[in-house]
Amino acid sequence: MRSVLKFAALLSALIVGAAHAQYPQRPIQLIVPWGAGGGTDATARIIASLMEKEIKQPINVVNRTGGSGVVGHDAIARAPADGYTIGLITVEITMMHHVGLTALGPGDYTPIGLVNADPAGIHVRIDSPYKNTKDLIAAIKANPGKMKASGTGQGGIWHLAIAGLLKDQGVDPGALPWVPSNGAAPGLQDMVAGGVDVVPCSIPEARAMIDAGKVRALSIMDANPPALYPNVPTLQKELGSNWAMAAWRVIAAPKGIPVEVQKTLGGALKKVYDSKEYKDFMASRGFGVVWADAEGTAKFMAKADTDLGATLKAVGLAK
Repeated sequence: MRSVLKFAALLSALIVGAAHAQYPQRPIQLIVPWGAGGGTDATARIIASLMEKEIKQPINVVNRTGGSGVVGHDAIARAPADGYTIGLITVEITMMHHVGLTALGPGDYTPIGLVNADPAGIHVRIDSPYKNTKDLIAAIKANPGKMKASGTGQGGIWHLAIAGLLKDQGVDPGALPWVPSNGAAPGLQDMVAGGVDVVPCSIPEARAMIDAGKVRALSIMDANPPALYPNVPTLQKELGSNWAMAAWRVIAAPKGIPVEVQKTLGGALKKVYDSKEYKDFMASRGFGVVWADAEGTAKFMAKADTDLGATLKAVGLAK
C-alpha cells in the first residue's frame, strides 16, 4: 500500500511539473487600466509584442478603463491565478486605497517586474519670473495661496509630487492651491494660457511644450537629470533635497499564481527589458526605463505605498 501511495504522489508531482513546464499553452490577456493611446497603453503594447516572441504565445492587450483606474486594477486582481491574465499596474495602486476608492493595494498582486518610471519635473511658463526651483518655492512660501498648480486630478500623482516637495522643504502644501485637471496636457495648456503657474508632471508629457519654447523645466524629482534634457538640474543639486516622485509601471499577475509561472513570466519580461527594441522604443518617447525583479518590485511598491500614504495624509486627502 505504501509503495502505491508513493507512486501516486510521484505521478502527481510529475503531472504538475509537466503542466508548469508547458506553460503557456494558450494566449495570455494583458489588462491595461488606462485608455488606448496613452503612455501606459503604449508601454503595454510594446511589452506584449516583444514578450510573446519569448513565450511563443499571443499576448492580447485589453483596455479596462473607469473609476480612476479602479476598474482595470480590480479586473487584474480578480482574474484566475493561472498566469493567463496579467496586467500593467501603475503607481495609482499605491494611492487609491488611501483615499477610499478601493480596498486594493500592492499586496493583492503577484509582481513580475518593474519596467518603467517617469519622474516628475517642475514646469513653469517660458516667461515666468522664476528661473529655478529654489526661487519658486521661496515665492510660494512668502505668498501662500497666490500661485496655483495643476496637471492631474486632486490627489493624483503630480499633485502629490509637488505637495510632498513643499512638505519636504518645510512649506505648507496648502500654500500652492491645486486646480484639478484631466491630465498633464490640459494642465500645461492652462498654464501657458495663464490660468495656473506651475505644472509638476513627467518630462515626456511636457516635451512638446518645452520644444515649442512655451514651457521651461526647472528641475526633476530624480537622482539623475532627464535624458531628454540633461541640463535640467535635480532637486539634490538645486535644493539639497532627496525628495523623488515618479509615475511607474509594473507587470503583475493576480495574487497566488504558481511560482514556476511567475518565474517563466519574469524571465521573459527581463529579456524584453534588456532588448534593444524596448530600450529604443522607450527612449524615442522619452519614457524612463528601470528594472526590478519580482522581489525587488514588491519592496519598491511597499515603500511607494507608505510614502504616498504619508503624503496624502499631509495634504488632507487620506481617509
